[in-house]
Amino acid sequence: MKNIKDKLVLITGGASGIGQLMAFAFAEKHARVVIWDINGGAIKAIEDTAREKNLFIRGMVCDVSDRNSVYGQAQKLTEEFGPLDVLVNNAGIVSKKGENVTGPAFLGVSDENIIKLMNINTLSLFWTSKAFLPSMIERNSGHVVTVSSAAGIIGVRGLADYCASKFCAFGFDESLRMELRRMKSAVKTTVVCPFFINTGMFDGVKTRFPLLLPILKKEYVGKKIVKAVLKNKKRLIMPRFVYSVYLLRLLPPAMMDAIADFFGISHAMDEFKGRE
Repeated sequence: MKNIKDKLVLITGGASGIGQLMAFAFAEKHARVVIWDINGGAIKAIEDTAREKNLFIRGMVCDVSDRNSVYGQAQKLTEEFGPLDVLVNNAGIVSKKGENVTGPAFLGVSDENIIKLMNINTLSLFWTSKAFLPSMIERNSGHVVTVSSAAGIIGVRGLADYCASKFCAFGFDESLRMELRRMKSAVKTTVVCPFFINTGMFDGVKTRFPLLLPILKKEYVGKKIVKAVLKNKKRLIMPRFVYSVYLLRLLPPAMMDAIADFFGISHAMDEFKGRE
């Protein structure tokens, strides 16, 4: 278990959901935590709560889809708090499902919303990593966490744009891990692939077999991610049943699709609407 006392941790999308829970979990381990979010009001509320608990959590308004905002806030963060030790790429969104769409759900999503999703879920990984990774490599110390999804290792009907972004996130982490390994760098990476989480972002999704594929509690996921970082775990997949996807990929596509139907993966999004 690594010691993160007084280490500097940045969590993108840290003002809500599992980002907020991770912020407090890291701070309770005596880390110095900075959260980036676009919701200034939510940031202030978290800072106030942290002060009441005597925890070090600071917030900065940052739009991670805008590389100039990322680079500018990264410079301010470094100047104020010092070099970053742990980068948690957590910010992400899901598109609202189009109404009365004939065909794949993404046909009912506006071009602008698809671009926004890819900018936040995927391209932001490059901007934050370019901002902080060079310093980690120079110091031969640091940790990059990429929050992907179970939808980043198996396609889900109704989530084409989201799945594409999370497949990208999974590949980004894997490539980064291999490059750092080739360099014999001590910088660590962790990719996180959870099933649906009860944060509100996926309200309406259903699971056919909740004992095997439960809708995960956000508190559980937040704690598991922090624990994975402390243990330098390279990959965190929740629940364990999701590992069976790797076995499914050995089967012919038609058989894989039939099994996905049986376990309800193809119908999980039937009543999903998404946030505005």
